[in-house]
Amino acid sequence: MTPAPGEGTAQGAGVSVLPGTAAGPVIASPEPLSFWGGVDPATARVIDVHHPLRGRCLSGAVLAMPSSRGSCTGSGVLLDMVLNGRGPAALVFCEGEDVLTLGALIAAEMFGQRLAVVRLTPDVFARLSAAPEARITPDEIAFGSEVWPLRRPDSLPLWLSDADRAMLDGAQGAATAQAMRIVCAMARQQGARRLIDVTQGHVDGCIYASPANLTFAETMAGLGARVRVPTTMNAISVDRRNWQAQGVAPDFGGPAARLADAYVRMGCQPSFTCAPYLLDTAPAEGEAIAWAESNAVIYANSVLGARTAKHPDFLDLCIAITGRAPLSGVYLDENRAATRIVTVEAPETVDDAFWPLVGYLAGRAAPDRIPLLRGLAHLSPSRDDLKALCAAFGTTSAAPMLHVEGVTPEAQLLSPAADTAVLDRAAMRAGWHSLNAETETVDLIAIGSPHAALAECRALARALDGRRVAVSTIVTAGRAVIAQAQAEGTLGALERSGVQVLPDLCWCSISEPLFPPGARALMTNSGKYAHYGPGLSGRAVRFGPIAACAEAALTGRAPHRLPDWLTDWLTAERTAQQ
Repeated sequence: MTPAPGEGTAQGAGVSVLPGTAAGPVIASPEPLSFWGGVDPATARVIDVHHPLRGRCLSGAVLAMPSSRGSCTGSGVLLDMVLNGRGPAALVFCEGEDVLTLGALIAAEMFGQRLAVVRLTPDVFARLSAAPEARITPDEIAFGSEVWPLRRPDSLPLWLSDADRAMLDGAQGAATAQAMRIVCAMARQQGARRLIDVTQGHVDGCIYASPANLTFAETMAGLGARVRVPTTMNAISVDRRNWQAQGVAPDFGGPAARLADAYVRMGCQPSFTCAPYLLDTAPAEGEAIAWAESNAVIYANSVLGARTAKHPDFLDLCIAITGRAPLSGVYLDENRAATRIVTVEAPETVDDAFWPLVGYLAGRAAPDRIPLLRGLAHLSPSRDDLKALCAAFGTTSAAPMLHVEGVTPEAQLLSPAADTAVLDRAAMRAGWHSLNAETETVDLIAIGSPHAALAECRALARALDGRRVAVSTIVTAGRAVIAQAQAEGTLGALERSGVQVLPDLCWCSISEPLFPPGARALMTNSGKYAHYGPGLSGRAVRFGPIAACAEAALTGRAPHRLPDWLTDWLTAERTAQQ
């Protein structure tokens, strides 16, 4: 057909990012989706209760959405679905996307399973989204009576150093050559012209999201892979030292432990934390690193001023093996500027639940771009407040960073073309209700998503004040933080109150029986887990500050009430209107 004015043209209708052939029904969403925490790989159904595709099965469908969002582990979930015949027929985006694209690349590069990935112009994407079915070849996409040509990605030259070429040619072994091929393929997909040295890595693929993660890691380890830069490891899926005594089933605990061991054999440090910025190896401002795990990436860029793309699982290891990353995205100065100003109508005083709520809503206000949050400097957020904000932001936005005016180190980076949005009282009230289920009875308290900082452990101990919890209360934290809490007596105080403090795993990877099988509803201080928890656990979730979590731990009840800062604020607004 002939495109109408303003629509895609034969030269620009779309790109075959990963060429392939596919046909199937179109499942379209205007909202990005995280495959980790959002899709059950065993059934291919969307389990994110906040997503418009909730309950839909993606197998065999042409999945069309602007991009992905959320966890870097989505690449592993997609790989597992593809290798087990449950994947979508094709992926179609209208914005840049790395996480799912990398999963599809690994499926083709290492396992010979091709999944077509296409990026369309927004106008053609909108037309496809309204179609019932679509057919894709390497050169075109067809739906209804429309046939649109696809071009191959721009073949910009990728400059490689002599050392890069030596790795690519196998001079340092098969694993390094394989890793460099994947790094180069992603560099070309991202439009990078060269690679950059990184000083450290953080691997997210050690979570046992699916058997595909283990297959990849053991394949690379079997080829003799070794990391060449200091590389920390994310939280894993079991308490590495104690999972057998804790009653974890061997058919899960065994593979999860093998996965962790494979990365340790490749030279990764057994840090087992999703908050590597709490370690004494945290990077400095301006340092080029290669981190995966969405909250860690956002915190590193935003709060520390370090530089890292949101590297998908599998690419994180490949970069650590080669020490080289594509020079693209927020590694470049020009891509770190805010392109949306989000003015937050903040009260004069807040509690710790304010920050994850603002992060969650800021992600909704800027789902596809870096925002500058304005109006928060008078609250003087702590590093832990910013940790909670960044983690919640990552559940609703695909952006790898944010800025907070008057707080974060690069908040002066603002595009002159930036548009504006507002987070007002009504939005915060609606957001609060969206993160809180109707139940008032809770039988589990979940603290530590991301891993709890020492200050959070102290705050919980103070709130309990030596009293014994009435319902199961679990804190997940990194080994380093637990050691600090033990040395100063905070760990002992928590344990005397009946709190269980678990290392290595995190709430987004915890499973039964460590997740109490009889629990029907839980309460958390984490905006991230309040979002993912209903889908991952199948339980109702309540959200609130640490003080409210402590009270619920003691009573088993979480009364429905807005936080004082929001109640007083709304009351003042109504009074002023009268």
